[in-house]
Parts: sequence; C-alpha cells; structure tokens
Amino acid sequence: MSAPAPAPRVGDSRTAWRTTLDRLRVPIRHAPFTLAFLAVLWIVGAVTGSIGSGPGPRRMERIAVGVPALAEGRWWTPASSLLWCPGLGGYLGATALVLLLVVPSERRLGVARTAGTLLGGQILGTLLGVGAVQLGSVAGEQWLDSLTGDLTVTPSVGALAVGAALSYRLSALWRRRMRLGVIAFALVMALYVGHLQGVLRLGGAAVGLIGGAVLYRRRGPLRLRPASHTEARVLVALVVAASAIGPMVAILYKDADGPLNSFSDLYVSVQPTAAEVRDSCAVSARFCHAVHAVQNFYHSPATVLAVLVPVLLLVLAEGLRRGLRLAWALAVLVQLAWMALFAEWLHDFLGSPADYITAPAEHTGYLQALAEQMLLPVLVLVLLLVTRARFPLLLPRPALRGLALVTGGALLLACAASVGIGYAVRDQYDPRATLPRLAAGLVSEFLPPAFLGYFADWPVPVGGTAQILYQYCGLLFWAVTLAALLVTFRRPRLHTDADAAVRARELLVRHGGSNLAYLTTWDGNYYWSDPAGRAAVAYRVIATVALTTGDPFGAPEARAPAVAGFARHCDERGWTPCFYSVTGQTRATAEELGWRSVQVAEEAVVPLPGLAFTGKKWQDVRTALNKARKEGIVAEWWSFPDAPVALTDQVRSISEEWVADKGLPEMGFTLGGLDELDDPAVRCLIAVDAEQTVHGITSWMPVHEAGQPVGWTLDFMRRRTDGFRGVMEFLIASAALGFKEENARFLSLSGAPLARTATQRPPATLQRMLDYAGKMLEPVYGFRSLLNFKAKFQPEYHPLYMTYPDPAALPAITRAIGKAYLPHLTAAQWVRLMRQFSG
Repeated sequence: MSAPAPAPRVGDSRTAWRTTLDRLRVPIRHAPFTLAFLAVLWIVGAVTGSIGSGPGPRRMERIAVGVPALAEGRWWTPASSLLWCPGLGGYLGATALVLLLVVPSERRLGVARTAGTLLGGQILGTLLGVGAVQLGSVAGEQWLDSLTGDLTVTPSVGALAVGAALSYRLSALWRRRMRLGVIAFALVMALYVGHLQGVLRLGGAAVGLIGGAVLYRRRGPLRLRPASHTEARVLVALVVAASAIGPMVAILYKDADGPLNSFSDLYVSVQPTAAEVRDSCAVSARFCHAVHAVQNFYHSPATVLAVLVPVLLLVLAEGLRRGLRLAWALAVLVQLAWMALFAEWLHDFLGSPADYITAPAEHTGYLQALAEQMLLPVLVLVLLLVTRARFPLLLPRPALRGLALVTGGALLLACAASVGIGYAVRDQYDPRATLPRLAAGLVSEFLPPAFLGYFADWPVPVGGTAQILYQYCGLLFWAVTLAALLVTFRRPRLHTDADAAVRARELLVRHGGSNLAYLTTWDGNYYWSDPAGRAAVAYRVIATVALTTGDPFGAPEARAPAVAGFARHCDERGWTPCFYSVTGQTRATAEELGWRSVQVAEEAVVPLPGLAFTGKKWQDVRTALNKARKEGIVAEWWSFPDAPVALTDQVRSISEEWVADKGLPEMGFTLGGLDELDDPAVRCLIAVDAEQTVHGITSWMPVHEAGQPVGWTLDFMRRRTDGFRGVMEFLIASAALGFKEENARFLSLSGAPLARTATQRPPATLQRMLDYAGKMLEPVYGFRSLLNFKAKFQPEYHPLYMTYPDPAALPAITRAIGKAYLPHLTAAQWVRLMRQFSG
C-alpha cells in the first residue's frame, strides 16, 4: 500500500530570484559548441591584438567583408568575418548575443545544425546584406550608397540567423518573441545606427527566417497561429518600446547615420559641441547666453530630460503591456504629435527650402530624410489603431483623480515657481524678463533642449537663480508625472467598470454567492445593484442583450428579488436580459416570471470532509500521485503576481502553445486566461520537477461565505505537452488534499460549457441544438472530454442554466454569447469555425 500523498507545499517568494538564476545556468553548462566558439573568438582576437580596437587596417583588408572585398575577389571574407569583432564593445556584445541565441539553439537543434546554421547564416547573410547595399547604391539611395566603401567583421550576422531559425522550434509564445526580438534588434541597428554591420545583421535575420521556414515545412504545414490577448498586448508594447530604444542606442555611436537617425536629436537631445558654442557666440550676445544656458543644462541633473521622449514611450509601453486604455490613448497622442511636428516642418521646408538647406542639390536628400522620419510614427499609429480592442481596461475613478491631482499639482507648482520666482529675478534674463514673456516661455521649461525655439520665444536665463529655474522646473514636473504614470499603470487589477467592481468585490466577499460567483470580479463586467446595496448582478451588454456572468450575489435573501430588479433595469434601457450559467435557484426564480430556460453546462462539485482516494474508482488519481512522487514532481502553491519569472514565463509559454494549437482564439467570458491569474486572491498550484520545469498549472478561485473562503473553484488548467502524464489528476488531487487540511467544505471543478451528463428526460429542440454545438466544438475545445475527465474525481453534478424572457430574442442572445466567449474572432477563424460545424 502506497504512502499517503503529501499536501502541496507553499512556494517561497523570497527564493524567486534564485530559482530564475538556476534555470539560466543549466543551458550554458550543456552548450559545448557555443563555449568552444566563444573561446576561439576571444583567443583569435587576443592573438591578433584585435580585442582593444579591432583588427588593424591591413588585416581588415584581408578578413573583413564588404562591397570592396567581394568586388576585388576576396571570396573568403563572408566566412572569415565570423572570427573577429570591431573592438572590445563588439566582442562583449557579440558574446552576449551568442549566449542568448546560440545556447538554446544548441539544445533544440543539436550541435551539427547549430554550427551549420551559424556558418551558413553568416555567409549567406553577409552576401545578402552586401548585395542590398550595392543594389541601393545603384538605385541612388543615399544611406546605402554611403556604405559601399565600408568593411566590417562580426559574428552577430550568423548569431541572428541562428536565432531566427531557432524560432521555428520554440513554443508559440517564444516563437513570436524570438522573431520580434531578432527583427527589432536588426532593424534598430540598421535603421538607427546605420553601419554596414546593421545591414548585414538584417540579412542574417532574413536568411534565418527563410531557412527556418524551409526546415519547418518538412515537419508539417506552416500556418499563422493566433496570439492570446495578453501576448498581443506584449507584442504591441515591444514595438512601442523598440521605437523608444532605437534613438537611445544610436547616441552610443558617434558616427550613427541610419535613415531614422536624421532627426535623432529630437528624441534624444545632444549637448552642443565646442564649435557650435563658438559659432553661436559669434552671432550675438543673446545667442551666446542661450548656448551657454543649454550647455549648463547638460552639466546639471536636468540632463536626464534629454531622454524624455524615449522614457515617456517606455512608460506608456508598460501601460500597453497591461492593456490600459489610458496608455493606448497617450501613445496615440504621442505618435500624432510627432506626425504633426514633421508635417509642419515639411510644410515650412516646401515653402522655403533655403531656410533649411542652402545648397539646392541637397533639397531632395532633406525631403527624403523628413519622409523617412515620419514613416515610423505612422506605422506605430496604424498598429495602435488596429489593435485598439486589445486595450479596454479603464482606471478606477479614484486612481484617475489621484493621477490628475498629482500631475496637475506638479504642473502648477512648476509654472508658479518659473513665473513667480523668475519675475522676482527678472534681471537675470536676456532680455530682461516680463510676466508675459515668462508665461510665453513656459513651454521651454517642460521640453528637452532640442525643442527650444520651435514653439515659443523663451527668455534666456543668464543668472544663477534663473538657470536653476530653467533646469529644475521641468525636471520636477516630468519626474513626478512619469513616476505617477508608472505607479498607476502597475496597479494589479483593473476593470472596465472599476469603481463598481470594488464595491461588488466587497459585497461578494461579505455575503458570497454561487460557486462560480468569483467570475463576477473579472474584467469586462458592469454591475447593477439593488437600491439597498444588498445584492448585485455582473453583466455585459452586447448589441441589445444584457448577458449576466452567473447568478446574482450578495445577501442570500436579496438574491431572488435581484432577478426581477435587474430585468426592470434592462427594460428601462431597451435591453434583453439573459441570466447565463446560473444555478437551479435562479432558474426557478426566473421561471416564476414566465421566463424560459435551457441547460448550458454542468458543474462538478467534490465534497471534501470525507474525501479519501481509496477503492477502484480512484485508481487513476492514485496512479498519478504515485507516479509524480517517483519522478520527483511536487505541487507548489503560488500567488501568480508573486511567483518567480522562471515559473510565470513557463506558464505563459505553455498557455500560448495551448492557444496556438487550437487554431481558434482563447475563449473568455466564463473561462479564465492568463489575465485572471494576476489576482492575489487567486491561488495557483504549479507542478514542478527538480529542475523547476513547470509541467502543469491549475488556478483556484475562492467561494466566500461571511467573509471567509469555504470552498474553492477550479478555473485555469494548462499542462506541458511533453511533460508528466497525469499532471492534471495530480494537481487536482493535491489541491483537494490541501484544501481539506484547511477545512474547506468542497472543491468545485467548475462547469464544462455545452456539455452535460445523460438524463432520461428527452431534450427539447433548443437543448438538442446546444448538444450538437458541443459535439461539433469538441475537437477544438474539448468540453465533453473535460466533463468526462472530471468524472475521475467522483463529483456531484449540478446543472447550470441560461434563462431568458423571450424566445424571439434567442438569435440575438446566441450572437451575444458567441461574442462574449470569442470577442476577437477574426474572419479566417470564423470560417474555420463554420467548417467545424459543417464537418
């Protein structure tokens, strides 16, 4: 007889960093080719004296690749350029890139394929990049033409090819992230820095993507896999972040000359050079005072405002990652501001080109630079507009008021100090300041130095106090504003109707509701409550249908009257009410009002007080527990927001792979996803092995009564496709044992939509239609298989119903339910779904 199964242990958030570090060390220890290649790279650099500043001029002519090298017949240079870097920074950067991309490739693709991809990607990528430079030169593209005489060495071309090819062997989550990361890095280095290396890297990335696609097709058809809502937000945020990081990377290079770097000083302000100071002082005393004021600005803490625009975009990217509508709106405004600025300059330039460029021959180049620079905000704006539906979350009104008070107060304080104190020391400006001039020049206080003079005539600070005001007023405002935005964006939970959600959660915790009542706290719900505030209904309006998220919740005696109260609320607004996924009590109350009902799911409930995994009927569960013990797999309790990155990132990857394999988007409404895990009240049970590899995860929502959890409801279930078989049985059984020790009364395995146990009563026409829909969707979503799986835990079955007042509204109700479960269904996915029904 086996030993009793242990209850799950609680994960220790204090060791989260150690868990992440241990997982990072393991791949490096098992990457002999990568370590050998890096050793050769550094040894060759040391022997040839190239580590400090790169190979010497004579050696560069023999080993470096470029248009001149290939034109003069040095055919070996695409390969020889793999073994050198242009300097110490190049060696360090290449080492980091190789460790990041080649190490995981060695484990996924094997040593031979990784080595072949590295060498082949280096050769083909450099040839493709050199060919693009030559073709651009022939076409008259100024940037590419300027690279025709350059030579370079770097192994990063092959490394990016390896990373791009590797992406085809990764999970859906990391496949998209790897491709976006490789392409974004190559584009940033090419379009902002503009060196020959950047163009060759872009060629390497293209070769890796094409080569990986060829290899991938041998393993099956290549198709675009959908991203979950969370991952789509992450990808959009990464694009916005890349547009901010590009200019910051470019300033690290003295000779950066990419096509998107023509106006880089607008993104990252640059200190005036000694020559610019001399030229300004030669014009007039006021110009001399102005350039010295800017120079002193860079010698003070206010110099951080030089990177104001990129930092603002990075803060907004964090808000986009969390799905916030405010971050989306601000990001759109920033892109529109850039477009307006460049459009204004374009208008001025076309009206008077001589004011910008003296030589007429250079007018075309300046016009091209303006057009190229405007292209980036246009593309980012289009992306934001296309993905607008991914960012529905609104901040609570108290949070908005707090944000407005903090930023508004900082603005008023900075303006009052600038004008009030500035007027007191008006003699310290050139010319002598007046109140109107100080007020008109306020814009200059809040913008980076690169924008001075573009928007308003600013009073030039000459004296010490005036310069302090110029340096610190804007710094104060932006430091407070960016910090307030970041803190507000990082609040853990947000809701479409945030204020009502807070009150509804308090009501739910105080009085409780059905076993599925915690679904009402999810985002997307609006809330109706009775006049006394004793009961509430969570709902969402789709077209003209008000679809509830389960039963009314709150004080038990107030729940039944809430059905009629919510119906009146809907009638006053011209909506059709529909109580969805409700228990028999709500169904009986609705039928007293003359409503119809139909079963839409079946909830499986496991009583805990007498639970014991004994007898033949528990054989599968005991087998899973014993097998997990033998394989060293344990169950750990975590709060997902506090879990280490090493675990949460694996969970995201497993979930994305699950979504991608469906070919249809992840369902929502009463089925939770990754977003719903980000709640401190939700408990996650994660199965991990000795190497902290995640094999599966379940999440459990509390069922409250009198302010305390009395039961727990299963929501999120995901398992690794190549992981421990029986992990779901192991996790649910472990959770049951843990909750039993905590004196919980029951465990709800939640409801399986469009699935029910057989009954002797013949189904009505509508019930037969729903049964048929469940049968057709079974290959995609597996609702019936899920119900059969839950039978292993010997549950009690409780039917869940949909109640509605008017059968004539069923078509609208059906569309509303479909939209609620699949709000982001694309046309292609709709066609596939229809084929599933017709098949």
